[in-house]
Amino acid sequence: MSPRDVRELRGSVAIVGIGQAGLGEAHGRTELEILAEAAHNAVRDAGLHMRDIDGICTASVNAVMWGLPVAEYLGIQPKLIDSTMVGGSSFVSHMMPAAMALNAGICDAVLVCYGSTQRTGTIGRAESGQARRILDPMPYESVYQPAMPISAYALAAARHMHQYGTTREQLAEVAVSARKWAQLNPEAFMRDPLSIEDVLKSRMVADPLSVRDCCLVTDGAAAYVMVRADRAKHLAKKPVYMLGNASATWHRQISSMPDVTVTAAKESGERAFAMAGMTPSDIDVVELYDAFTINTILFLEDLGFCKKGEGGAFVANGGIAPGGRLAVNTNGGGLSCVHPGMYGMFITVEAVRQLRGEGGDRQIEGAQTAIVHANGGTLSAQATAILGTEAAL
Repeated sequence: MSPRDVRELRGSVAIVGIGQAGLGEAHGRTELEILAEAAHNAVRDAGLHMRDIDGICTASVNAVMWGLPVAEYLGIQPKLIDSTMVGGSSFVSHMMPAAMALNAGICDAVLVCYGSTQRTGTIGRAESGQARRILDPMPYESVYQPAMPISAYALAAARHMHQYGTTREQLAEVAVSARKWAQLNPEAFMRDPLSIEDVLKSRMVADPLSVRDCCLVTDGAAAYVMVRADRAKHLAKKPVYMLGNASATWHRQISSMPDVTVTAAKESGERAFAMAGMTPSDIDVVELYDAFTINTILFLEDLGFCKKGEGGAFVANGGIAPGGRLAVNTNGGGLSCVHPGMYGMFITVEAVRQLRGEGGDRQIEGAQTAIVHANGGTLSAQATAILGTEAAL
């Protein structure tokens, strides 16, 4: 498909249903159970029935054929199944093959879904990490036994501080801003007050990142439903259209990254904006995959909201907090709202809520456009989506 054809997908499909389940702690429940609850919530939100779903996109941290048990558990026999696993960016990447399949008439309604009980389940991050060292070897890094993924993100943060003068206080601003948004979101897992001093004094995990520079470890499931635009107008909720979408992968191991201060978000962002026919100045709401505080700074730069090296100054003095210059991570982000292993689904749900006007106390007045940017691996796989209301078409 040529670039011209990709642009023709702009506005051709819409997200018409969203759902979440098991946020925070889902004691006694499996990841498949909370995934199914989120999926049913999303299908119901769209005004559809599970029997209407004939396409499914999903991925798991642990299972390699995850789409099969998910379809079986939901009782559907999909014409499209996509279990592409590129880490936390998977569910924003899934948007493009879903749009292509819908436009080709391969299927009529695609369910994108994820669930994890990483906080309360019997298999946690430690066990997953141990298995990954065998199943997903990184020959230039595993032998040194780094504490992945934080060692990689600490490396990027340290280099950004050295090269551009970014400070720990500016990194802390990202966490504090996320917490202020979380305090407006009743679903957020951590809503206690948080100051820059609290972040700086918290336990150091991998210099220069402290525990408050790191995302939560929670349970949680989320899902969204996509259909063609002509059908979306006749369903239950206000459609949220896909205006742009692109993915980019530049490396797997952080040691293979040409410059640890520049991510493939630069490429995915440029392509997504080109497809949408927009620039960063056209965006009302920004939802970024903030697994660590440095992520937000890197992605604001690479997506074009500020120049390279100026991310620290951009977030300082409440720049991305409620009432700041740009609304970023309005649900509280992975730092304060929810982060069950992979977070890309939850930023998509939050963007849809904002564009529907369902954000409650954190609603951005008159929001018509949103950018969703997800990250996978160690700054490895990047996926960007530009979403908009009918007014943005």
